[in-house]
Amino acid sequence: MLYQSLFPSDLFEAFDRLQRDWRAGFDPMPAIRGMGRGGFPALNIGSTPSSVEVYAFAPGLKPDAIEVNVERGVLSLAGERQDAPGDDKSTLHTHERFTGSFRRVLSLSEDVDPNAITADYRDGVLHVSLKRREAAQPRRIEVQ
Repeated sequence: MLYQSLFPSDLFEAFDRLQRDWRAGFDPMPAIRGMGRGGFPALNIGSTPSSVEVYAFAPGLKPDAIEVNVERGVLSLAGERQDAPGDDKSTLHTHERFTGSFRRVLSLSEDVDPNAITADYRDGVLHVSLKRREAAQPRRIEVQ
C-alpha cells in the first residue's frame, strides 16, 4: 500500500521558511563574539593578535555587487544575488539557492582601526581583514 501525504511538501517548506524568518526578526544585532547562525552570506569570524578576520561565503557574485561599509563601529556587508539562469520551459520544484538582497551587520570592538580595513573577493569568498590599533596589540616588555 502506498502512503499518500495529506499535505503537499511545499506547505512544510513554507512553514519552515516562515519559522526561520520569524526567528531571525528577534535576533539582536550580532557581535563579533556570540554570532548567531543563519543568514546569507554565511560568516566565519576569527582573530589574530593584530587583526580580526571575517570570511563571508557568497558564491555567484561579482566583486562590484558587494558593498562593505564601516561606520561608527559597525561593519556591514550588503549586496544582491540574481537568480541563476534557467530555462523558461522548465518547472522549478526546489529552490534552495538564496537570491535577492542581503545585508549582514557586525558590531566591531573598540580596538579595530577603521582606517586599516581591506576587502578581497576570490572564488566566492569575501575576506575582510580589520587591523587592530597599534596600542591594542600585544607586545613584550623587556625586564631590566
